[in-house]
Amino acid sequence: MTFEELELDDALCHAVADMGFSQPTSIQSLVIPDALDGRDILASAPTGTGKTAAFLLPACQYLLDHPRREPGATRILILTPTRELAIQVYEQACAITAHTQLVSGVITGGINYGTDKETLSKNLDILVATPGRLLEHIQKETADCRDIECLILDEADRMLDMGFGTVVNQIATEARWRKQNMLFSATLESGGVKTFAREILNDPAVLEASPSRKEKAKIHQWFHHADDLAHKQALLVHILKNNITNAIVFVKTRDRLQALKDYLASQDIQVCWLQGEMPQDKRNAALARFKSGEVPVLLATDVAARGIDVPKVSHVINFDMPRKADVYVHRIGRTGRAGAKGTAIALVEAHDFEMVGRVSRYTEEPLKPRVIDALRPKNKTPKVPPKKKRAKKKTAAKKTAKKK
Repeated sequence: MTFEELELDDALCHAVADMGFSQPTSIQSLVIPDALDGRDILASAPTGTGKTAAFLLPACQYLLDHPRREPGATRILILTPTRELAIQVYEQACAITAHTQLVSGVITGGINYGTDKETLSKNLDILVATPGRLLEHIQKETADCRDIECLILDEADRMLDMGFGTVVNQIATEARWRKQNMLFSATLESGGVKTFAREILNDPAVLEASPSRKEKAKIHQWFHHADDLAHKQALLVHILKNNITNAIVFVKTRDRLQALKDYLASQDIQVCWLQGEMPQDKRNAALARFKSGEVPVLLATDVAARGIDVPKVSHVINFDMPRKADVYVHRIGRTGRAGAKGTAIALVEAHDFEMVGRVSRYTEEPLKPRVIDALRPKNKTPKVPPKKKRAKKKTAAKKTAKKK
């Protein structure tokens, strides 16, 4: 199937060709026909499979089919959980609308309110926003949602995890005259996502993509056993100095990030970093330096585990294991995108081995150990703990029978 066969406008097909795409991905092939028919969408797809274009293309086609008759406020509203993801969706919207007269804008927390005012004063067709900042503008009456015709929620599960559920519902109420809704989530199994969907969607098409072999991430995963922090640091330096094009290194706290940043600087390894409560201009600058290849290593806390879309990240390194197995999956999803090969390495101290077992069970893939000869651990590598078996409860009938 081609984009032309999906009955998309020539201007949009021209844009995706400019972006280097010749055929729609599985999630795009599923979503676009139903979305063009005006149906609400409830969809999930693995990271790196073209999800953003799956909602942008039909939204842009709607705008081209129903041109604005007179100046007005935003017609398509896209909400994202993080600032970085909002900027990336905005950039892709600009690329997809490059051969049209459609106008896009973005507002996020951390940006000067004067910049927001300038953005919102435009005759916007598409607005990408983080929920908290947009609600502030609604409450100050500096943003108008009455003209919104389509509401799109990207990474709805992450929005719920970050506590944005109530805010999103308030925004949806402000945009109550909309004609269509689309909700995208990494998983549709969460009870919170199902509740979200019931509150916002109307008889949606439920779509779960099974990516083709070409689209699936090819991520090689293993771990190194570290005796202690010093051993872990030595392993990291060895890995970063040998055959790595670029890498995202995840740590669990801001304090750990700062300490690791200073240590790597002492080892002549240049890094940039992302962490919570960081001014937006500095976050944007750090990402730009990493994306351009100016700096090969990006240190990040989990604020960057979702939504960061950097083409051709060769390695993801878990300097600290996360607290949850699903966070591990989101972290390593920064590599192996759009069918490219990637590598995920975990540096694991003894207290982290329980998480190794959880990750293996969650991903249904074994996380196997490897050893660097020059940095062999002195302590024996613990075995990955097996899944605990739940004891079966005896029913009252069985207990009675046993007594008799």
